[in-house]
Amino acid sequence: MSSSVSELPRIGFVGTGLMGAPMVRRLLQAAYPVTIWNRTESKSHELQQDGARIAGSPAEVAESADIMCLCVTDTAAVETVVFGDYGVARGAQPDKILVDFSSIKPDATRKMATRLHALSAMHWVDAPVSGGVKGATDGSLIIMFGSEESVVERVTPMFAVLASRATHMGRSGSGQATKLCNQIIVATNLLAIAESLRLGQEAGIRIGRLPAALSGGWADSLPLQIIGPHIAGMKSEKKTGALSTMLKDIESALSAAEDHGVELRVLREAVATYKEACSTAGSDADISELGTFYGIKKSE
Repeated sequence: MSSSVSELPRIGFVGTGLMGAPMVRRLLQAAYPVTIWNRTESKSHELQQDGARIAGSPAEVAESADIMCLCVTDTAAVETVVFGDYGVARGAQPDKILVDFSSIKPDATRKMATRLHALSAMHWVDAPVSGGVKGATDGSLIIMFGSEESVVERVTPMFAVLASRATHMGRSGSGQATKLCNQIIVATNLLAIAESLRLGQEAGIRIGRLPAALSGGWADSLPLQIIGPHIAGMKSEKKTGALSTMLKDIESALSAAEDHGVELRVLREAVATYKEACSTAGSDADISELGTFYGIKKSE
């Protein structure tokens, strides 16, 4: 083992689901030693075969790691993993770093960061990501993070393995606030894509060709190119993300807007639409089910 590899920090990773698993694989491929834990242990077995070590609890992961990463569903899950029985806080040590890749509320992030530091002097970096499963797999995620200036250099090399760009947005909670802005744009864009595809279909155009036709123009976007074909029924695999996750994020954005006295009319309508879509398609439905919700027939 070269000296550069032997000096890599030990990584802990809790949450090896749709996004977490490919992120762990990239870290393993870059020769980082990675210890993992997932609530559903079966989701960790393939990663164990790839070289990860499975721990018995988040506390055990934290004890063995220099940088402790989380990628879980929501604010409640983060709080449980960190402060619950056998949680990260029980294995936390001074000057170690917790990096939370989850998308949660900024105010909750700041409160938990303060609480963890008071208990253990462990640093908290809120680092939500954008780019979906594809970005997690090929290392092209966009990371927006908030933290103390003193830890930026320590997490930058790890971020370079996972992302094409990582931007320090300011103090604790700033990464999560940036992610809310991101999700407003993505969520409303997806609804516009679905509505455009429905109109196009009724107008008689070949909607399967719409993403390619608009590529490079002002209407183009990554959601159009990556998720548009799924919404149009051109691709059958359903791994673009959950409708309920998007709804959770934009409800948080709407709540933040209300807290700041900002009226976001388009976002309010989007929240209502996603609620209806989740009610119709089910809470576990994929984002591509927007096509079904809007009555889009499978395109040839």
